[in-house]
Amino acid sequence: MSMRSHSAFRPLIALALLLALAGCARGITSTPGDAPNLEKWAADVRARPAPPLDPLPVMQQFETFEYAAQTLRDPFSDAWNNTDGGGLRPDPNRRKETLEQYPLDSLDMVGTIGRGPGLIALVMAPDKVTYRIRPGNYLGQSDGRVTAVGESGIELVELVPDGAGGWLERPASIALEDQ
Repeated sequence: MSMRSHSAFRPLIALALLLALAGCARGITSTPGDAPNLEKWAADVRARPAPPLDPLPVMQQFETFEYAAQTLRDPFSDAWNNTDGGGLRPDPNRRKETLEQYPLDSLDMVGTIGRGPGLIALVMAPDKVTYRIRPGNYLGQSDGRVTAVGESGIELVELVPDGAGGWLERPASIALEDQ
């Protein structure tokens, strides 16, 4: 469209807006006779009785519970920690084995020798030396003691600090490396 066609519609748009505003203004204005009707209606509404209220809901009775933990140990005291000399802990007098200097995830099981209960695992360390491992040997930096040697892997138990001065046993394993 050109500018000329826009200018032809301007008077029509102005007329439509003027009629719309006039219609809105007519609906807003009220006549002096409307005020008494409104006041009468408001008085009638105020004179009506209020609707009855709904009855209050019935409250449920809950079973009471008596907390009697005075005889149990305090979970926030240090008395229950393994700091009294008992419980699990690494043996400081045990001689460290060669594979305890490497992290467990850096050791690879590359095979086995033997059969049955005499099965020996072959573990390659990061220095590319292969070691023979039996149940009872130690691996990794967390005092990991070998508990079982199988065709597909080695099972061991590590001793890790529990954060409260004690020690926890954590199971770990090394799987046979796929080649």
